Amino acid sequence: MADPGKRFDDNLDGKFFVDQTCINCDTCRQLAPQTFGEQAEHSFVYYQPSEPNAERAATQALLCCPTGSIGTVGGNDAKAVMADLPLPLTANIYYCGFNSPKSYGGNSYFIQHESGSNWLIDSPKFLPHLVKQFRALGGIKYIFLTHRDDVADAKKYATEFSAMRIVHAADADSAPGSEIIIDLKEPRKVNNQLHRSFADLIDFTIIPTPGHTRGHMVLLYNGKYLFTGDHLAFDRESQRLEAFREHCWYSWQVQAESMEKLNQHSFEWLFTGHGERVFLPAKTMHAQIQDLVMRMQS
Repeated sequence: MADPGKRFDDNLDGKFFVDQTCINCDTCRQLAPQTFGEQAEHSFVYYQPSEPNAERAATQALLCCPTGSIGTVGGNDAKAVMADLPLPLTANIYYCGFNSPKSYGGNSYFIQHESGSNWLIDSPKFLPHLVKQFRALGGIKYIFLTHRDDVADAKKYATEFSAMRIVHAADADSAPGSEIIIDLKEPRKVNNQLHRSFADLIDFTIIPTPGHTRGHMVLLYNGKYLFTGDHLAFDRESQRLEAFREHCWYSWQVQAESMEKLNQHSFEWLFTGHGERVFLPAKTMHAQIQDLVMRMQS
């Protein structure tokens, strides 16, 4: 719980505040950009919400903050707003919320698949509320781990739902006992030829994207939706795609090569681990990735 005695001085006076435990993960700025901003390597309240929708978004941010660094003076509607999560994004895709400090506040997602084989992409905190909500949505069959940084509580969800964790062999030591370990060098459709535990789900493609880590992978769903982990994101200030050189743990050159190969695929949505989620028309997405590759290689 955020401590009013540790609130940053740059918070605008009023109900909401950010305290000095903030890790600058960007979660609150994604959910409530009209309330939270960034300066001096932390988030702060630059505008106190006055409209109901803005206050609800700020309360969602309070709930999803991985370090509990957002607080309010007086009461709030967190108990009621909790029912919003997981948050529907588009089609049958949800943002889980309740980002975990174990993944430095990385986002995780849930796909309610028409076959009943639902997917969790990376892991939020393990909470009874999410267990209840996931169960109401049909449970979890597969947990896709994009890379070693965002494993968080995947094992607990795997145990709770008898789900199968999918991880690349190069990052498998981060998720001991994972049920499906794959050693891909090229993109593959999800089917039982890839692994005997897979059903034929041809609308999913696993794409290896080494660079950020050696075993990083992204998941392409239905030819439109790309779950990027920490490989790729959208920068709200520059309004262009970006990769995180300062947080590249394996090889920036290899990540640039992976980015160039990724541009062979068509997609319109980025659901990111860190950084802004975004929709761009496929042609615009392709052009922006091409520009990003040139910047990464320069």
